[in-house]
Amino acid sequence: MATTLLKISCPDQVGLLSKLSGFVAQHGGNLLEVHQFTDERSGWFFARMAVETETLSVGIGELRAAFEPIGSGLRADWTIRAAESRMKVVLMVSRLGHCLADLLWRWRCGELAFDIACVVSNHEDFRAMVEREGLEFRHVPIDSARKEAGFAQLGAVFEEVRPDLIVLARYMQVLPDTLCAAYPGRIMNIHHSFLPSFVGANPYQRAWERGVKLIGATCHYATADLDQGPIIDQEVTRVEHFHSPEDLVRIGRDCERLALARSVRWHLGGRVFVSGNRTIVLRD
Repeated sequence: MATTLLKISCPDQVGLLSKLSGFVAQHGGNLLEVHQFTDERSGWFFARMAVETETLSVGIGELRAAFEPIGSGLRADWTIRAAESRMKVVLMVSRLGHCLADLLWRWRCGELAFDIACVVSNHEDFRAMVEREGLEFRHVPIDSARKEAGFAQLGAVFEEVRPDLIVLARYMQVLPDTLCAAYPGRIMNIHHSFLPSFVGANPYQRAWERGVKLIGATCHYATADLDQGPIIDQEVTRVEHFHSPEDLVRIGRDCERLALARSVRWHLGGRVFVSGNRTIVLRD
Protein backbone atom coordinates (compact mmCIF):
# COMPACT_ATOMS: atom_id res chain seq x y z
CA MET A 1 0.00 0.00 0.00
CA ALA A 2 1.44 3.39 -1.03
CA THR A 3 1.86 5.63 1.99
CA THR A 4 2.50 9.33 2.52
CA LEU A 5 4.40 10.37 5.65
CA LEU A 6 3.86 13.63 7.52
CA LYS A 7 6.60 14.25 10.08
CA ILE A 8 6.44 17.33 12.28
CA SER A 9 7.94 18.87 15.41
CA CYS A 10 6.83 22.20 16.86
CA PRO A 11 5.94 24.00 20.10
CA ASP A 12 3.06 22.23 21.81
CA GLN A 13 -0.41 23.74 21.95
CA VAL A 14 -3.96 22.62 22.58
CA GLY A 15 -5.63 20.90 19.63
CA LEU A 16 -2.46 20.16 17.64
CA LEU A 17 -3.29 16.56 16.84
CA SER A 18 -6.82 17.56 15.89
CA LYS A 19 -5.48 20.25 13.56
CA LEU A 20 -3.14 17.80 11.85
CA SER A 21 -5.68 15.00 11.49
CA GLY A 22 -8.21 17.57 10.28
CA PHE A 23 -5.79 18.69 7.57
CA VAL A 24 -5.35 15.09 6.43
CA ALA A 25 -9.12 14.50 6.41
CA GLN A 26 -9.70 17.75 4.50
CA HIS A 27 -7.60 16.29 1.69
CA GLY A 28 -9.32 12.91 1.76
CA GLY A 29 -6.49 11.10 3.53
CA ASN A 30 -7.09 7.88 5.44
CA LEU A 31 -4.78 7.71 8.47
CA LEU A 32 -3.03 4.36 8.76
CA GLU A 33 -0.72 5.13 11.68
CA VAL A 34 -0.30 8.02 14.13
CA HIS A 35 2.54 8.32 16.63
CA GLN A 36 2.90 11.44 18.73
CA PHE A 37 4.79 12.55 21.82
CA THR A 38 4.90 15.75 23.83
CA ASP A 39 8.03 16.52 25.84
CA GLU A 40 6.63 18.24 28.90
CA ARG A 41 10.00 19.67 29.94
CA SER A 42 10.68 21.43 26.66
CA GLY A 43 7.04 21.98 25.69
CA TRP A 44 7.75 20.46 22.28
CA PHE A 45 5.43 18.26 20.23
CA PHE A 46 6.55 15.48 17.86
CA ALA A 47 4.36 13.49 15.48
CA ARG A 48 4.59 11.05 12.59
CA MET A 49 1.46 10.33 10.56
CA ALA A 50 1.17 7.68 7.84
CA VAL A 51 -1.57 8.35 5.29
CA GLU A 52 -2.93 6.01 2.62
CA THR A 53 -1.76 7.78 -0.53
CA GLU A 54 -4.53 6.55 -2.81
CA THR A 55 -7.18 8.21 -0.65
CA LEU A 56 -5.62 11.67 -0.97
CA SER A 57 -7.45 14.09 -3.24
CA VAL A 58 -4.23 15.88 -4.24
CA GLY A 59 -0.65 14.93 -5.10
CA ILE A 60 2.22 15.20 -2.66
CA GLY A 61 3.43 18.49 -4.16
CA GLU A 62 0.00 20.08 -3.72
CA LEU A 63 -0.26 18.62 -0.23
CA ARG A 64 3.05 20.22 0.75
CA ALA A 65 1.92 23.56 -0.66
CA ALA A 66 -1.35 23.35 1.26
CA PHE A 67 0.51 22.58 4.49
CA GLU A 68 2.98 25.48 4.15
CA PRO A 69 0.84 28.11 5.93
CA ILE A 70 -0.06 25.63 8.69
CA GLY A 71 3.56 24.69 9.28
CA SER A 72 4.60 28.33 9.29
CA GLY A 73 1.88 29.23 11.79
CA LEU A 74 2.96 26.40 14.07
CA ARG A 75 6.66 27.39 13.78
CA ALA A 76 7.24 23.76 12.83
CA ASP A 77 9.97 21.68 11.30
CA TRP A 78 8.09 19.33 8.99
CA THR A 79 8.33 17.09 5.95
CA ILE A 80 5.78 15.39 3.71
CA ARG A 81 7.11 12.61 1.51
CA ALA A 82 6.20 9.29 -0.04
CA ALA A 83 7.17 6.45 2.30
CA GLU A 84 8.33 4.52 -0.76
CA SER A 85 10.87 7.19 -1.72
CA ARG A 86 14.36 5.82 -1.18
CA MET A 87 17.04 7.80 0.63
CA LYS A 88 20.50 8.05 -0.89
CA VAL A 89 23.01 6.59 1.56
CA VAL A 90 26.81 6.54 1.79
CA LEU A 91 28.24 3.66 3.82
CA MET A 92 31.68 4.08 5.38
CA VAL A 93 33.99 1.43 6.81
CA SER A 94 37.60 0.89 7.85
CA ARG A 95 38.96 -2.59 8.60
CA LEU A 96 36.14 -4.23 10.58
CA GLY A 97 33.47 -5.33 8.14
CA HIS A 98 30.75 -6.96 10.24
CA CYS A 99 28.43 -3.94 10.29
CA LEU A 100 28.95 -3.24 6.59
CA ALA A 101 28.28 -6.87 5.69
CA ASP A 102 25.10 -6.86 7.79
CA LEU A 103 23.77 -3.67 6.18
CA LEU A 104 24.56 -4.97 2.69
CA TRP A 105 22.68 -8.19 3.43
CA ARG A 106 19.65 -6.31 4.77
CA TRP A 107 19.78 -3.98 1.75
CA ARG A 108 20.10 -6.86 -0.73
CA CYS A 109 17.15 -8.79 0.70
CA GLY A 110 14.97 -5.66 0.85
CA GLU A 111 14.71 -5.40 4.62
CA LEU A 112 16.27 -1.92 4.46
CA ALA A 113 15.01 0.07 1.48
CA PHE A 114 17.57 2.66 0.45
CA ASP A 115 19.91 3.43 -2.44
CA ILE A 116 23.63 3.06 -1.82
CA ALA A 117 25.43 5.89 -3.59
CA CYS A 118 28.83 4.39 -2.76
CA VAL A 119 30.86 2.73 -0.05
CA VAL A 120 33.80 4.80 1.20
CA SER A 121 36.78 3.45 3.09
CA ASN A 122 40.19 4.64 4.19
CA HIS A 123 41.49 1.13 3.38
CA GLU A 124 41.14 -1.27 0.45
CA ASP A 125 40.12 -4.32 2.49
CA PHE A 126 36.47 -4.52 1.41
CA ARG A 127 36.68 -3.40 -2.22
CA ALA A 128 36.04 -6.91 -3.57
CA MET A 129 33.06 -7.49 -1.27
CA VAL A 130 31.47 -4.17 -2.23
CA GLU A 131 32.10 -4.47 -5.96
CA ARG A 132 30.66 -8.00 -5.89
CA GLU A 133 27.38 -6.33 -4.98
CA GLY A 134 27.65 -4.09 -8.04
CA LEU A 135 28.32 -1.04 -5.88
CA GLU A 136 30.89 1.70 -6.24
CA PHE A 137 33.81 1.51 -3.81
CA ARG A 138 35.78 4.68 -3.14
CA HIS A 139 39.13 4.56 -1.42
CA VAL A 140 39.83 7.82 0.40
CA PRO A 141 43.03 7.35 2.44
CA ILE A 142 43.39 9.41 5.62
CA ASP A 143 47.15 9.70 6.10
CA SER A 144 48.08 10.79 9.61
CA ALA A 145 50.49 13.34 8.13
CA ARG A 146 47.92 14.67 5.62
CA LYS A 147 44.59 14.29 7.36
CA GLU A 148 43.30 17.67 6.25
CA ALA A 149 43.77 16.75 2.59
CA GLY A 150 42.11 13.38 3.11
CA PHE A 151 39.06 14.89 4.79
CA ALA A 152 38.85 17.53 2.06
CA GLN A 153 38.65 14.71 -0.48
CA LEU A 154 36.00 13.02 1.64
CA GLY A 155 34.02 16.27 1.77
CA ALA A 156 34.23 16.50 -2.03
CA VAL A 157 32.74 13.00 -2.29
CA PHE A 158 29.83 14.04 -0.08
CA GLU A 159 29.26 17.21 -2.11
CA GLU A 160 29.24 15.19 -5.33
CA VAL A 161 26.93 12.46 -4.05
CA ARG A 162 24.67 14.66 -1.88
CA PRO A 163 23.61 11.84 0.47
CA ASP A 164 20.51 11.88 2.64
CA LEU A 165 22.33 9.75 5.22
CA ILE A 166 25.96 8.84 5.94
CA VAL A 167 26.48 5.66 7.97
CA LEU A 168 29.78 5.11 9.75
CA ALA A 169 29.69 1.32 9.84
CA ARG A 170 32.82 1.00 11.98
CA TYR A 171 34.64 3.79 10.17
CA MET A 172 37.50 4.39 12.56
CA GLN A 173 38.40 7.98 11.76
CA VAL A 174 37.06 10.96 13.69
CA LEU A 175 35.30 13.24 11.23
CA PRO A 176 36.27 16.91 11.48
CA ASP A 177 33.85 19.45 12.92
CA THR A 178 33.23 20.98 9.47
CA LEU A 179 31.81 17.75 8.07
CA CYS A 180 29.68 17.08 11.15
CA ALA A 181 28.29 20.62 10.96
CA ALA A 182 27.54 20.27 7.25
CA TYR A 183 25.37 17.18 7.78
CA PRO A 184 23.60 17.59 11.14
CA GLY A 185 21.41 14.64 12.01
CA ARG A 186 22.57 12.85 8.86
CA ILE A 187 25.80 11.17 9.98
CA MET A 188 25.14 8.02 11.98
CA ASN A 189 27.87 6.27 13.96
CA ILE A 190 27.93 2.90 15.68
CA HIS A 191 30.05 3.02 18.81
CA HIS A 192 31.55 -0.19 20.11
CA SER A 193 30.48 0.25 23.72
CA PHE A 194 27.47 1.08 25.84
CA LEU A 195 27.95 4.83 26.15
CA PRO A 196 28.78 6.76 28.19
CA SER A 197 30.82 4.10 30.00
CA PHE A 198 34.12 2.91 28.59
CA VAL A 199 34.31 5.49 25.80
CA GLY A 200 37.37 5.81 23.62
CA ALA A 201 39.93 3.20 22.64
CA ASN A 202 39.82 -0.50 23.55
CA PRO A 203 36.57 -0.45 25.56
CA TYR A 204 36.17 -4.23 25.63
CA GLN A 205 39.51 -4.70 27.37
CA ARG A 206 38.63 -2.09 30.00
CA ALA A 207 35.15 -3.54 30.41
CA TRP A 208 36.69 -6.97 30.96
CA GLU A 209 39.12 -5.54 33.51
CA ARG A 210 36.15 -4.14 35.44
CA GLY A 211 34.33 -7.48 35.33
CA VAL A 212 31.23 -6.06 33.66
CA LYS A 213 28.09 -8.17 33.43
CA LEU A 214 26.53 -6.18 30.60
CA ILE A 215 28.15 -5.01 27.41
CA GLY A 216 26.57 -3.27 24.49
CA ALA A 217 26.76 -0.88 21.58
CA THR A 218 25.47 2.64 20.99
CA CYS A 219 24.27 4.18 17.76
CA HIS A 220 24.27 7.96 17.69
CA TYR A 221 24.44 10.92 15.34
CA ALA A 222 27.95 12.29 14.93
CA THR A 223 28.65 15.80 16.23
CA ALA A 224 31.72 17.92 16.81
CA ASP A 225 31.92 16.49 20.35
CA LEU A 226 33.42 13.02 19.99
CA ASP A 227 30.97 10.23 20.93
CA GLN A 228 28.63 12.77 22.53
CA GLY A 229 25.99 13.06 19.79
CA PRO A 230 22.27 12.30 20.21
CA ILE A 231 21.78 8.59 20.92
CA ILE A 232 19.35 6.78 18.60
CA ASP A 233 19.52 3.24 19.96
CA GLN A 234 21.48 1.00 22.30
CA GLU A 235 21.75 -2.78 22.50
CA VAL A 236 23.00 -4.70 25.55
CA THR A 237 23.59 -8.34 26.44
CA ARG A 238 24.74 -10.22 29.54
CA VAL A 239 28.26 -11.58 29.80
CA GLU A 240 29.76 -13.85 32.42
CA HIS A 241 32.97 -14.12 34.42
CA PHE A 242 34.30 -16.86 32.14
CA HIS A 243 34.09 -14.72 28.99
CA SER A 244 37.46 -13.58 27.70
CA PRO A 245 38.12 -10.17 26.12
CA GLU A 246 37.92 -11.95 22.74
CA ASP A 247 34.48 -13.30 23.69
CA LEU A 248 33.36 -9.78 24.56
CA VAL A 249 34.48 -8.55 21.14
CA ARG A 250 32.52 -11.34 19.42
CA ILE A 251 29.39 -10.76 21.49
CA GLY A 252 29.71 -7.00 21.19
CA ARG A 253 29.78 -7.16 17.41
CA ASP A 254 26.33 -8.71 17.45
CA CYS A 255 25.14 -5.78 19.55
CA GLU A 256 26.69 -3.35 17.07
CA ARG A 257 24.95 -4.96 14.10
CA LEU A 258 21.53 -4.89 15.78
CA ALA A 259 21.72 -1.33 17.12
CA LEU A 260 22.96 0.03 13.80
CA ALA A 261 20.39 -1.81 11.67
CA ARG A 262 17.51 -0.66 13.87
CA SER A 263 18.74 2.92 13.84
CA VAL A 264 19.08 2.96 10.06
CA ARG A 265 15.57 1.54 9.67
CA TRP A 266 14.06 4.12 12.01
CA HIS A 267 15.90 6.97 10.27
CA LEU A 268 14.77 5.79 6.84
CA GLY A 269 11.21 5.54 8.12
CA GLY A 270 11.15 9.10 9.44
CA ARG A 271 10.84 7.92 13.03
CA VAL A 272 13.77 9.83 14.56
CA PHE A 273 13.61 13.43 15.75
CA VAL A 274 16.66 15.26 17.09
CA SER A 275 15.82 17.41 20.11
CA GLY A 276 18.90 19.15 21.45
CA ASN A 277 21.31 16.38 22.39
CA ARG A 278 18.53 13.80 22.64
CA THR A 279 16.45 11.94 20.13
CA ILE A 280 12.76 11.16 20.13
CA VAL A 281 12.26 7.82 18.37
CA LEU A 282 8.66 6.98 17.46
CA ARG A 283 9.45 3.31 17.03
CA ASP A 284 7.63 0.77 14.91
